[in-house]
Amino acid sequence: MLKKWLTKILPTATSPTNKRPKPIATPFIIPREDHPISRRHISDGALKVIAKLRSAGFSAYLVGGSVRDLLLGKRPKDFDVATDATPEQIRDQFRNSTIIGRRFRIVHVRFGREVIEVTTFRGDHDDDSSGKAAVKHETGMLLRDNVFGGTIEEDARRRDFTVNAMYYTTEDFAVYDYCHGMADLKAKLIRLIGDPETRYREDPVRMLRAVRFASKLHFTIEQHTGESIHTLGHLLRNIAPARLFDEMLKLFLSGHAVATFRLLQQYQLFQHLFPATSAALIAHPEQVALLEQALANTDERLAAEKTVTPAFLFGALLWPALQHAFNQLQKDGVPDMPALQQAATNVIHRQLQTIAIPRRFSLPMREIWDLQWRLPNRSPRRAENLFNHPRFRAAYDFLLLRQQSGENLKDLCDWWTAYQHANQDNRVVMSHEERETSDAPIRKRRRPRRRKPPAAN
Repeated sequence: MLKKWLTKILPTATSPTNKRPKPIATPFIIPREDHPISRRHISDGALKVIAKLRSAGFSAYLVGGSVRDLLLGKRPKDFDVATDATPEQIRDQFRNSTIIGRRFRIVHVRFGREVIEVTTFRGDHDDDSSGKAAVKHETGMLLRDNVFGGTIEEDARRRDFTVNAMYYTTEDFAVYDYCHGMADLKAKLIRLIGDPETRYREDPVRMLRAVRFASKLHFTIEQHTGESIHTLGHLLRNIAPARLFDEMLKLFLSGHAVATFRLLQQYQLFQHLFPATSAALIAHPEQVALLEQALANTDERLAAEKTVTPAFLFGALLWPALQHAFNQLQKDGVPDMPALQQAATNVIHRQLQTIAIPRRFSLPMREIWDLQWRLPNRSPRRAENLFNHPRFRAAYDFLLLRQQSGENLKDLCDWWTAYQHANQDNRVVMSHEERETSDAPIRKRRRPRRRKPPAAN
């Protein structure tokens, strides 16, 4: 629930509306006594950056998601600062800083493991007096936008969503709202600033950010903001695959993966991110259960502060596509193991055209898949080798996931569960008993032929 102070200071905030409010030149100012933000809740690094920039004669504000989360009573994961200093001027003030990015130049200021992201106020990219106009693709996507020197009002209009365009300053400890962010915060709305189609064309990733914030905050995507997503989702294919990989981690490793997946399906974005999986789910809709179970397990592990590997996550997201490709190859008469290897290669190759999964994750993912076909073979030697495999635990968890989502694998899961808790002697007994009760024929090992010694010269 939103804090009572928000209802108190915004008695006239309206419920969701079809009208698109325009940014205002005169901000809605919430003084210190009327909002819950305290310096105690802000990282020392962010306060140091703000203080040093201000002492050097620049203005500096806490901005973006950190202000939004502090107003909602949440603990921000990171803190962003906006200033009228250029990246070079920021760099001159902090030895522990680095200018990064080409498309959007920003400065990272490091304090130990903490990184404060500092951005310069952005001006109107269509009217740049500095002569460094923004560069656009023919689709309308911004390829480079380092137009600096704008005012805080211009910077607010250049931000993505109204709830992310509020500024907090230690000068008077007030919050400045230029885009009706407070009203949307009360109405629990994710609303894009400006014309949605234009803003999505400038950066299609904003569609994914809308979904991520809506699922994370339990907000609703405003009508106009959501309508354009349905028709512009194909623009995501213009985004660099490496950038989309980073976005996938933010989407599915934020603790709200199930809600995120459902919104991606609702706004028809999933088909552009995972085209092979999307096609497989149309043919086999029952496999949606496996994806949702995998994402629910991911949310539970994150809530319990346990580790989650992207290899397992992407293995689940691509599993329906792998199964579909494997079945097609089997119908064409390809034997099981060659069919599995070929299906895995084809699925990963196709996925890499959209999302660049690094090899450090794609290789373990393939091993997890491969072990799903090997785990049913529980002869003494094979069982011991599988148990000692470095991906055994992940493959076992994936097996449990398949069983939880409806596959008839209970006996196999129970056997491997008991095997892990048995001692060495009992494991051998279990393997022999399994081989005796198995319907599969027992193959005798052929003794190697003894080679004749070479004839003496």
